[in-house]
Amino acid sequence: MEKEEYKEDSTCETRNQPNSCSQQEQQAQAQKRLEANLSHIKHRIMVMSGKGGVGKSTVATNLAVSLSLEGLEVGLLDADIHGPNIPKMLGIESRHVEGSVNGLIPVQVLPNLKVMSTAFFIGHHDEPVVWRGPLKHSAISQFLGDVEWGKIDCLIVDLPPGTGDEPLSVAHLIKNVDGAVIVTTPQDVALLDSRKAVTFSRMLSIPVIGIVENMSVLTCPHCQKEIPLFKTGGGEKAAQDMRVPFLGRIPIDPEMVADCDRGTPFVMSHPGSAAAQVFKGIANRCAEFIRFKETEKKANLERFPYRFKMHEVKK
Repeated sequence: MEKEEYKEDSTCETRNQPNSCSQQEQQAQAQKRLEANLSHIKHRIMVMSGKGGVGKSTVATNLAVSLSLEGLEVGLLDADIHGPNIPKMLGIESRHVEGSVNGLIPVQVLPNLKVMSTAFFIGHHDEPVVWRGPLKHSAISQFLGDVEWGKIDCLIVDLPPGTGDEPLSVAHLIKNVDGAVIVTTPQDVALLDSRKAVTFSRMLSIPVIGIVENMSVLTCPHCQKEIPLFKTGGGEKAAQDMRVPFLGRIPIDPEMVADCDRGTPFVMSHPGSAAAQVFKGIANRCAEFIRFKETEKKANLERFPYRFKMHEVKK
């Protein structure tokens, strides 16, 4: 029996039949699905940190929610394969991913916010994900190519700490990442690693939107005096030294910890708090960056239409 050929669109009827096409044909079809999916996503932002424990997922979650509250259609991809915490932070741990003929349907959190995470596929929350690099790369590829993100304005990708497999996979698969947000704390050890994250982004030609200093100060509930538990100002200095924008200092707020455990976005439950205002400011800076990228692309297209199209094809 002759092999049935793949169709041109992403709904190829034979893509789930491993014996119907060769491995090369399957890879080619997977690449087509990936490119088709990414073509509907206007902008892609990576949220990174040089080390763990700096609140990167908290920043990614509240950034995505803030952008969605501003009216943007947002997708949030939890690419932290081994520590997928975003479903917990959004109170959607018990939700299930459904499928369709076109792929997986992400979990809808808000009217214009969708989420995908490995946490939806883990049988028990105590069960570890013991995967090597190639399997993690395959999972991220499926999250980008086999998930029906639809037409969205921005995809926020929450990466695991460091500069290893997952950041490289995302950069390789997406190719034209619009920018990276680097999260750090004021501690010297965190700042050292955040500078490495900036260098990593530059090595991959990913623009750095800016550095966020998380856990900056704690305001005493009695005297209102600011207490620098982890020092303060380090994030801004690192931004100056690395010549990248500084996006803001997020103060320590005990309610933020409680909201994460409850599965409630902090910017929605405490919109008037100092930390929520900083989150909104970071979201506004990211939105400004997106608008700048759109203007820049339009100007380049109008000025050098042939060269710009060739550049896109090359990528």
